[in-house]
Amino acid sequence: MAEANVDPGSGQHSLKRVIGRKVLLLFVVGDILGAGIYALVGKVAGNVGGALWVPFLVAFVLAALTATAYAELVGKYPQAAGAALYTNKAFNIPFVTFIVAFAVLMSGITSASAAARAFGGDYLAEFVSIPVIVGAFIFLGLITLVNLAGISESVKVNVVLTIVEIFGLLVIVAIGIYALIAGDGEPSRALEFHPANGAFLGVLGGTALAFYALLGFEDSVNLAEEAKEPQRDFPRALFGGLAVAGVIYLAVAFTATMLVDTKTLVDSSGPLLEVVKVAGLAFPPKLFALIALLAVGNTALINMLMASRLVYGMAREGIVPRVFATVHASRATPWVSIVFTVGVAAVLVATGDVKNLADTTVLLLLCVFAMVNVAVLVLRRDPVDHDHFRAPSWMPVLGALVCLVLVLPITGRAADVYLRAGVLLAIGALLWFVNRLFLSERKSAS
Repeated sequence: MAEANVDPGSGQHSLKRVIGRKVLLLFVVGDILGAGIYALVGKVAGNVGGALWVPFLVAFVLAALTATAYAELVGKYPQAAGAALYTNKAFNIPFVTFIVAFAVLMSGITSASAAARAFGGDYLAEFVSIPVIVGAFIFLGLITLVNLAGISESVKVNVVLTIVEIFGLLVIVAIGIYALIAGDGEPSRALEFHPANGAFLGVLGGTALAFYALLGFEDSVNLAEEAKEPQRDFPRALFGGLAVAGVIYLAVAFTATMLVDTKTLVDSSGPLLEVVKVAGLAFPPKLFALIALLAVGNTALINMLMASRLVYGMAREGIVPRVFATVHASRATPWVSIVFTVGVAAVLVATGDVKNLADTTVLLLLCVFAMVNVAVLVLRRDPVDHDHFRAPSWMPVLGALVCLVLVLPITGRAADVYLRAGVLLAIGALLWFVNRLFLSERKSAS
């Protein structure tokens, strides 16, 4: 059983440095792979036709630009809180820091909620037919128990699920290789480019959606206080994880479009299951459905794990009430933050659907990524006394511009997605002002 460290300065329990480089790499890969690729391949195809690998390739390149900013910043400031910490150090405007932190928090919870809703789709239907919301709530409960058990236990579960979900994607890749050797399928379909709204807007819309499948690399920086050697290990884990995920995604996208017609992919909530069902290389559909469910579960676990750590980090920085920094004495987990984040997730699960929640996740994080890319440049004037990775300046500049473009409605994003994101941020702003008023009244009373 893990025990919390005690901070000599404050007397509070602090997080343990228990995560090594290999586990961190698996964590990044596991955070990227999951619900996105298992559920959204068909939706991306709806934007560009058979050449659905193109948006995934573009999304990978764009994600790599922002990853360089995160790699530099986590090396300079190896603390929990991620983007909120960087924004606070760069601009020192408490309200802006809070909104960025709240946007990241909501993006993690909306992503986990989307995964919970996806849990009840075509993959689960291979085993049992129950209301989606019932399965989602049971699913959230199990994820919460793992999160409360401890970081070591949570990461171990993540490692197992990561291996399972990678195996599932490698099955798809093996099916594709076998199909090419046997002469099955239609490889030429991977070159069919039929954008719904013209070439530029079609790729842009597909890329904005494919970006959801590549999210997750930014979550790992919130484990900075629990990594053994963050300055050395995080850049390797970030870039290595992105590279592994990118190669797998391109192979899976090519296989899917080669073996299954575009309309079938678009209409299915379990597109990779369609690939397995038509494959010449036999693989039990129920077994693959189980693998897909575990992959979706991994997405939710990591997002809820990171959301709770983000709230914890915000509390340590004094952005939200200190009660959220409370760490369980024996389990070494931020239990108050965990209870709060699962409560928000439950509300989202009850009121949203998979597509809206996924689109909201992307929209919120693109805004955050733009801010992080600017922050890394601003913080160049704040040198530190230890070595760390330094990104070429043109990469965060380009990264910020790209993120701002992908935020625009020209991507084809539905209006209700902007409304949902706006409401969530408005709630955050309201909480901020209420909290400030409460603190002011307490200060006056004392």
